[in-house]
Amino acid sequence: ACLKTEQMVFIFQDKMTLLLRSTTLATVERLLRRYPVVAILGARQVGKTTLARQVAGRFKGPTERFDLEDPTDLARLADPMLTLRPRRGLVVLDEVQRRPDIFPALRVLADRPRAPARFLVLGSAAPELLRQTSESLAGRIAFVELGGLTMDDVGPARLDLLWRRGGFPRSFLARSEGESVEWRRNLVRTFLERDIPALGGGVPVETLRRLWHMLAHYHGQILNASELGRALGASHTSIRRYLDLLANTFVIRLLPPWSANLAKRQIKHPKVYLADSGLLHSLLDLPTQSDLERHPKVGASWEGFLLEQVIRHRGVSRDQCFFWGTHAGAELDLLVVEGRRRIGYEFKRTTAPSVTTSMRTAMADLGLTRLDLVHAGDITFPLARNIRAVSAQRLLSDL
Repeated sequence: ACLKTEQMVFIFQDKMTLLLRSTTLATVERLLRRYPVVAILGARQVGKTTLARQVAGRFKGPTERFDLEDPTDLARLADPMLTLRPRRGLVVLDEVQRRPDIFPALRVLADRPRAPARFLVLGSAAPELLRQTSESLAGRIAFVELGGLTMDDVGPARLDLLWRRGGFPRSFLARSEGESVEWRRNLVRTFLERDIPALGGGVPVETLRRLWHMLAHYHGQILNASELGRALGASHTSIRRYLDLLANTFVIRLLPPWSANLAKRQIKHPKVYLADSGLLHSLLDLPTQSDLERHPKVGASWEGFLLEQVIRHRGVSRDQCFFWGTHAGAELDLLVVEGRRRIGYEFKRTTAPSVTTSMRTAMADLGLTRLDLVHAGDITFPLARNIRAVSAQRLLSDL
């Protein structure tokens, strides 16, 4: 009976994930028709393998998968050209960051006439860590960044559950709060003890563990690498290297500052956010909603969560997203730059939103097309010219 129950849970999870990721599934299939190599990149356990199985299940032709964490598959790829050249149809290479030397072989295979095989590569590291992708596969590869579940996937009715548990499918779909918390704690441990050492570079795991916990307390604040370095007994350059590693493995977001041509002193350091609200709450030891509501970081957690929702819903790239602030106190949580259009977003955990002096300053100094204040109330309404209050519950329909 217990086995049957567990099987039903996994079947439910797979069906729900299939439903939730239908938009991303269509994107991957479209890119595979245009590019010989498509890379799905995202944090570990975010659903890359499940998505790849769905793509393979719908692919018209032979498919084969190599898991580079499986010693047998790793041995088969000791000579990538010898193993991959005869393949036809769709070839899936999972956890490709463990063998970045495969990319030169993929370049040769991608340039064959009529492309007898398409390659779907999955990785838990950004292209910056897969050093040879940009050099070997320029013009031949398309990237899809897969994040956690969003409101687009689960609907606004589950807003608080998604905020509390985060977007990792197994955390969100857990049968109880206790199971969700336990899964996230295990993910943190596995990431630090297995995934980070596998990337090489001699990063001290215990230092990275302490840094990650510190960043949870810095969540939503201006980053001060020198202060972190003093606390950890590490150099400023080492801290920057560790931060880049965490950002390139998709567990933190470094939001760069926007610098306008103004006669004002503007903040020139990035803001730091933990990319997943569920992991943030685990690192802060906030297992329940009541614990979260009473914690001083509740406002910052809400801000980071909705910032990710807006970025993912808008479908904008990392190089289009900024924050803005001046030393006089004016600030904008998120600035999205699309050509000449600049759209601002503020996030406030309040049911009584109002226009602030800081918002008016941002509108005037940055020449914003529009500014949306996302709040915890139930209705969306105008606050001033080109400024409106947007209900978080109505984010998908009103944004």
